[in-house]
Amino acid sequence: MLQINTLRNQTQEVKDRLAVKNCKDINLVDQILQIDEERRNLQKQNDDLAAANNIASKEIGNLMKSGDKEATEKLKETVSANKEKAASIAEQLKAAEQQQNDMLVQLPNLPHTSVPLGKTPEENEVVRTGGTVPSLPENAKAHWDIVAEKNIIDFELGTKITGAGFPFYVGNGAKLQRALINYFLDYNTAAGYTEYQAPLMVNEASAYGTGQLPDKEGQMYHATQDNFYLIPTAEVPLTNIFRNEIVATEQMPIKITGYTPCFRREAGSYGKDVRGLNRLHQFDKIEIVQIVHPQNSYSVLEEMVAHVEKLIQSLEMPYRILRLCGGDMSFASALTYDFEVYSTAQQRWLEVSSVSNFETFQTNRLMCRYRDENGKTQLAHSLNGSSLALPRIVASLLENHQQADGSITIPKALVPYFGAEYLK
Repeated sequence: MLQINTLRNQTQEVKDRLAVKNCKDINLVDQILQIDEERRNLQKQNDDLAAANNIASKEIGNLMKSGDKEATEKLKETVSANKEKAASIAEQLKAAEQQQNDMLVQLPNLPHTSVPLGKTPEENEVVRTGGTVPSLPENAKAHWDIVAEKNIIDFELGTKITGAGFPFYVGNGAKLQRALINYFLDYNTAAGYTEYQAPLMVNEASAYGTGQLPDKEGQMYHATQDNFYLIPTAEVPLTNIFRNEIVATEQMPIKITGYTPCFRREAGSYGKDVRGLNRLHQFDKIEIVQIVHPQNSYSVLEEMVAHVEKLIQSLEMPYRILRLCGGDMSFASALTYDFEVYSTAQQRWLEVSSVSNFETFQTNRLMCRYRDENGKTQLAHSLNGSSLALPRIVASLLENHQQADGSITIPKALVPYFGAEYLK
């Protein structure tokens, strides 16, 4: 959530940056500031009444000592009237504060100045590419055909048991999933990230804290009786560890990682982009999260990008890194880099990771703070990234590493975890 002081002091800059993100509610800035002015006037009236009553209370004591009962009673009536006014103003103030907050949460985060202009994914900026696109055998297949032939992922069984987008992983398919999860976690912990095993459901406050509510409410599975939400990413429970916390400066950067299944309704998704593993309602992902000092967050973002890049390189697949344009960024992000791997069989790029800096947008909602050198609390910065999401990694691994005899070469870094050089 944006800070109200930012809207007050940098109004035009806020509007200009929101325009980069193609925000349709820029006029909301002026409406929020109008409510804020009304709220501050109410606060001043309330403070003035409280100050007047404090003075009157002291004067009542003096009058009582002097024995002036008439003046005492008159002043008591004034204090009583002021209290009634204050109670009425307090109700108006509470309503104004709620209205201001309800409007503030509708504004997305401001994009960083380096975010390119654009409205669609085609306008994202390619930062760099890596790896080599393989020459596949003539009998090369897309991953949905590979998994069916090898009976390692069963989409129909998942549809029978739950519904479309909830596949079963069978035999070597389950083994490959487990190998990737363990490899990714070991890779992250070796880089100094502390591993957490987090709950798969969160309460409303947690979903609000990281920006999923109210923006993405329709995309989350909701257990209505308990008002819990199934997590769309481990980012939600991991970042909320620091909700309402003051972290010690010497602790930062705080680096944590965790594996969880993730659940997304993906309403409105259809066509070739959702075939096979390309888009699922339940999938596995390993997340990395950092809580850092504001002055270091963009250098940390580059470190996280390099961390994920080396991980993808170790899987021996062609990839590219994109800086997302304003129109393709998430609601909460200030700057996002997407990683895509190339699926040679499908002849298209598949997103496998996003690494983002949220600056104070999440920590303002979370009230995640630290104390500066003067002992004053300040908002920390939060960052997160996928390291990595499994479905499209598996799809690309199967497609890009397939051999003429139908076997799949396992990347060298993954062999100790999978226990074989080939998936046959």
